[in-house]
Amino acid sequence: MRDDTVKLSLAPAGEATERPISIAIVAMGGQGGGVLTSWIVELAESQGWIGQSTSVPGVAQRTGATIYYVEMMKARENGRHPILAQMPTPGDVDVVIASEFMEAGRSILRGLVTPDRTTLIASSHRALAVTEKMPPGMGVATSSTVDEAVGVTAKQKIIFDMDELAVRNGSVISASMFGSLAASGALPFEREAYHDVIRKGGKGVEASIRAFDAAYDRTLKGPDPVDESSDDVAVATVPSRLASRKADRLLQRLRNELPEAAQPMAFAGLKKVVAFQDVAYGDEYLDLLANLHAADRQAGGDGHDWLFTSEAAKYLANAMVYDDLMRVADLKTRKARKDRIAGELKVKDNQILKTTEFMHPRMEEVSSALPAGFARWLRSRKGFYAWLDRRVDKGRHVNTYSLHWFVALYCVARWKRMRRVSLRHVTEVAHRDEWLTNAKRGLTANYELGVEMLRFRRLIKGYSDTHVRGHAKFDKVMNTTLRLLDRDDAAQWARLLLLAAVKDPEQKSLNETIQTIETHL
Repeated sequence: MRDDTVKLSLAPAGEATERPISIAIVAMGGQGGGVLTSWIVELAESQGWIGQSTSVPGVAQRTGATIYYVEMMKARENGRHPILAQMPTPGDVDVVIASEFMEAGRSILRGLVTPDRTTLIASSHRALAVTEKMPPGMGVATSSTVDEAVGVTAKQKIIFDMDELAVRNGSVISASMFGSLAASGALPFEREAYHDVIRKGGKGVEASIRAFDAAYDRTLKGPDPVDESSDDVAVATVPSRLASRKADRLLQRLRNELPEAAQPMAFAGLKKVVAFQDVAYGDEYLDLLANLHAADRQAGGDGHDWLFTSEAAKYLANAMVYDDLMRVADLKTRKARKDRIAGELKVKDNQILKTTEFMHPRMEEVSSALPAGFARWLRSRKGFYAWLDRRVDKGRHVNTYSLHWFVALYCVARWKRMRRVSLRHVTEVAHRDEWLTNAKRGLTANYELGVEMLRFRRLIKGYSDTHVRGHAKFDKVMNTTLRLLDRDDAAQWARLLLLAAVKDPEQKSLNETIQTIETHL
C-alpha cells in the first residue's frame, strides 16, 4: 500500500521547559485596554521577541470586560517562530492586569490568578455596574471579598488607584498600568524601552509618560502615608461663618439648635435643600429637624450620640429634594454639569461639545408641576387629559446645548419658584409629614426602631415609574413595621424588611419576609 501521509518535521523549536510569558488584560470600554495591549506587543518586538495578542470583547461595558491576551517569547537564532496560544489558560498566566477592582475579582474567579505564578496588577477604583446603581439607596457591592482573595491567590500584587493617578497627570489608566507592569519586574526589559514605545504612539506622549513614571515610582516606593488615605472616611467640617448674610443666618441656627454630632450631616442637608429651592426652604428644613431633635432628646438620644437626629438630617433632606420636572431641567442646564462632561471627554478649546439625551415625560409629571387646584381640575377632565397625554407622552431626543432646547429647559428650571404650590409638592409634603410622624412613634417605642423607620426613605427615589414602585415598597415596609411597634425585636424586623426591599426589585423577597412576620403576629 502506498503511504500518503504528509510527513512533517516535528523537531521541537526549543527546550521542553521553555515557555512564553503570558499576560491577560481585562479592561472596560474606553479604558485603553487595546492601547495597552499594542504597547506590550510593540515592546516585546522592539526587544527582539516574538509577540502575539488576541482579544475577546465583553457583551457590554459593565456586563463583561474585554479580555486581551498577550504571549511573547524570545526569538530563536534559528529563525523558528513559536506557536503561541490565543486565550489564557487557568493556572498558566504570568501577569493579570485589571483596569477596575471587581474585574480583578472576576479574574480570580476564572482561575487566571494563581499563587505560584501570577503577578496581579489592578486599579483599586470602582466603576459601578448597572445592577449596583439600580437599587434604592446603597447597592454597591462590597470589595472585601476581593481583598481577601487577592491576599491568598496572587504571587505578587500591585494594587492602588491607577485611574486617579492617571487623571492627576492628564492621561488615562492604560499609561498607569503600563508603568506598574514595568516596575513589577515581570518583563525583562529596561524602563527606557517602555518610554520609547509610548513615544512612538505620537499622541498624548508627555502626559502618558508622566502617568507611566508616577505609576512606576508608586509601585516601587509604595503609598505615601500622608497623601494616600483613600480608605479613610472624610469627616465634613462645618464652617464658623459664611460670607452671605442669609446663608450665615441659617448656619448659625444650625450650630445653635443641633448637637455637634449631627451638624456635619445637617450642614450637607441644608446646602442641598437651599440649592433645590431657596433660603425659606432651608428654614423649613431646620424647623423640621429641630422638632425631630427634640423627640430625640426626649428619647435619650444623648446616650446614642444623637443618631436619630443625624439620620433625620440625611433622610429629611433627601425627602425635601425630590425629582420633578424643574429639578431635572435645572440639573441638565447647570454649567458645572457641562464642565464635568467636557472634562471627562477631554474636550479641547477648538472642539464643540454636543449632548443628545433621551427624555420621555408623561402628562402625570407635567400636571404635577402645575398649581395643585388647577392640576386636580385638569386630571378630573378625563377625555381632555387623555388627549393631552397622547401628545406629551412621547420619547424625545434632546440636544441639551442647542439654543432651542437649552432655553426651553432653562425656563422649566426657573419654574421652581412656583414649586411650593404645585400638586407634586403638596403630595410630597403630606407623605413626608406622615413618615416623620410614624418615625417618632417608633422612636418612642424603641430608639433603634425609630432610626430604622427614618431609613425607610431610602426606598423612594427618582420619578415616573421608578418613583411609583419606590412608594409601593415603602408603604409595604412601613405598614408592616407599624404592626410591630410593641415587639422587642421590631427594629430587627424593620431592618430585614428594608434590606429585602432594597435588594429585590421584584419584591418577591420582601413579600416572603412579610409573610414570615405575619406568622409571628
